[in-house]
Amino acid sequence: MRLTIPDIHLLKKEGKKIAMITAYDSFFSIYAEKAGIDMILVGDSLGMVVQGEENTLGVTMDEMVYHTKIVSRNTQKPFIVADMPFMSYQISTEKAIENAGRLIKEGKAQAVKIEGGADFADVIEKMVRASIPVMGHLGLLPQSINKIGSFKVQGKEYDQAEEIFKSAKALQDAGVFAIVLEAIPYELAKKITEELLVPTIGIGAGPYTDGQVLVVQDMLGMNENFSPKFVKKYLSLEKMAVEAIESYKNEVKNGSFPTLEHSFRSKNKETISLYSFKN
Repeated sequence: MRLTIPDIHLLKKEGKKIAMITAYDSFFSIYAEKAGIDMILVGDSLGMVVQGEENTLGVTMDEMVYHTKIVSRNTQKPFIVADMPFMSYQISTEKAIENAGRLIKEGKAQAVKIEGGADFADVIEKMVRASIPVMGHLGLLPQSINKIGSFKVQGKEYDQAEEIFKSAKALQDAGVFAIVLEAIPYELAKKITEELLVPTIGIGAGPYTDGQVLVVQDMLGMNENFSPKFVKKYLSLEKMAVEAIESYKNEVKNGSFPTLEHSFRSKNKETISLYSFKN
């Protein structure tokens, strides 16, 4: 049975950490479930780690629905959250509800995630009234890359930290069931976590949040050139994959693959006789 929002809230109430990871396809969805992950985020980060773009801005609603549907189809227990992509909720409240509804109805997500602070509280409140669970996202907002200039830590200065803190309160009041805190000082994340009734999920926000989320490609080391401070690489999958593919290539080139072990054989004598082709 799939986890629910009351289950997620109970984890915070009992002081149990929440483990969340991204997934965009069937294999990693299945792996996450087998590992016992609590929540899966179908992130618009797929624009970077799946599509190879430099940011998340080009991801479309159709793409988010497509990937969310795959993850939902291949899991049974994790609570699934789908990102609202850039410009899917900023135009109007009506458009936001319509697009979020697609992720719930077509993608089979249990909730959607929206980047932004108190300015989006009204939109979130109306989405929640429409029975669409919403996860907030504060701190570093990847969809605002053209505004902030680079993927850097937010909330280091007092005014910015105060704004993030007040936004967290505003989003809770608007009805979010949880908030992602990305790339903020751990002291600020700790303060927000202690003040809020809803769970906080950190990514680059230190150890004091109620849970953590990482991009699966990052924690598996699928890009050796990407090593932000907040990511712990549990594997070096890029190196392992390249070495495996190189071994395959070399064996094909030198004729050691395939062998008869990897080949099919006919056991029918009459069929075998047909292989003695005549000119």
